[in-house]
Amino acid sequence: MRLIPPLPPGRPAGLAVPGLAAGHQLAAASISQVITNTTVWIVGMLAGLATLFLTIGGVRYLMAGGDPAEVEKAKTAVRSAIGYGLAILAPVIVTILKSLVGG
Repeated sequence: MRLIPPLPPGRPAGLAVPGLAAGHQLAAASISQVITNTTVWIVGMLAGLATLFLTIGGVRYLMAGGDPAEVEKAKTAVRSAIGYGLAILAPVIVTILKSLVGG
């Protein structure tokens, strides 16, 4: 069973990428596009982590029942969520600073 079709006669052999037929382009045309796509992906992952930590912290706080050790663990999880939230804003801050300095 062959997953990639053979090249037509006269066509030079190049890099074979599984799942791409001959003549198809990859999703990114430049290194700038790759960096932008990676940044968007990382920000999405950070948003998911921040939501997860905020949820865990909230549930731990509700379930603490007045136990100071559990309340402190819940506060730590919420602080982590705030840290990830600030990391999500990093690209926005860079964009604002670029516009302020004329970049």
